Amino acid sequence: MTAPHPLLALSRIDRYLLRQLLLALLVTTGGLAALIWLTQSLRFVTLVVDHGLSLRVFIQLTGLLIPGFIAVILPITTFVVVQFIYQRLSGDRELTVMRATGMSPFALARPALMTAAVAAILCLILNVWLVPASYHRFRTYEFEIRNRMAAFLLQEGVFTSMSDNLTVYVRSRDRSGLLHGILIEDDRQPNAHATILAQTGALVTTDENSAPQVVLFNGSRQSLDHRTGRLNVLTFQRNTIDLASNGKGSSPERDAAEMSIPELLHPQGMNFHDRDRGKFAVEANRRLSSPFMALSFALVALVAVLSGGFSRHGNIWRPLGAIGIVVGLLAVQLTVQSIAAGAMALMPLVWVQAIAPGLVCAWWLFRRDTPAPRRAARPAHAVAG
Repeated sequence: MTAPHPLLALSRIDRYLLRQLLLALLVTTGGLAALIWLTQSLRFVTLVVDHGLSLRVFIQLTGLLIPGFIAVILPITTFVVVQFIYQRLSGDRELTVMRATGMSPFALARPALMTAAVAAILCLILNVWLVPASYHRFRTYEFEIRNRMAAFLLQEGVFTSMSDNLTVYVRSRDRSGLLHGILIEDDRQPNAHATILAQTGALVTTDENSAPQVVLFNGSRQSLDHRTGRLNVLTFQRNTIDLASNGKGSSPERDAAEMSIPELLHPQGMNFHDRDRGKFAVEANRRLSSPFMALSFALVALVAVLSGGFSRHGNIWRPLGAIGIVVGLLAVQLTVQSIAAGAMALMPLVWVQAIAPGLVCAWWLFRRDTPAPRRAARPAHAVAG
């Protein structure tokens, strides 16, 4: 029987390591994303407990946040998986056997680099397409739920907080839906706090995308003039008030996290302040550069495991040092983004802090794979002399 070709044996080792890395990456990323989802979704539990929101709608709403969680933690879980798998291989002497067969550092690191490349591609897809779309849908869905559920939130004889600055009280409601004895405390305008009283009213909705409105009949609006200290009273026979938290029936203003890359880089035709231009540019560059963080973090882990010699009792300082480096890189990332938002001339630093650590680690790890230049043979008479 002929011996297997070395290239085929090497490919089997690659598949062996790649299978472990990808499976561990899937399990680790999924578990950590689920944990973050559980902790972050607690702030929406009040919609279920206090306002009677169904569990299905709750899961649909909070599930739209999961792509954003995955995009953030994917570079970190890539580092954790590469560090753990290769550290376990080192502890089981498998790396020692692979080195003994003549495998170079690049050959040993190839499965980890392939895993990091998969993570980088997924991170790019998430940052450019999925996360902005899902977060935009989340904000729109949350706005619809909070505003359109007003008809179900109002309870007889209870002061109902529609938001932090809007409270509604209804004495009773008849079978036709007509409200009686209405009191509204409206603090949505900082300089125009108002108390509204009405004998009757009714909830109406103009279209599917607008917040519900309450039409008041035979009432008064009382507000205090802070400059003169006088109480202004305005009586009305009919008045309409939006129950949206911002006092408007339209959709909420768009956030940078839900905007596409072209919108962030060229925000013409949008309502924004000049000071937000740097924030938009940082968000766009962060999305495009963060996939390189997965490659850089994987290379940091590889340097920690493959660069040193084998120790019978293990070496805890190199893994701890790699963890400290990754934590430091995350801190540098936040600092650079904060600085670049105020000084757009420093925007290239966003790319430098994402790519430079990986290049340094790659040079340190693979520099021995490059054969040294041979010296020219000296003539025999020169050696004799």
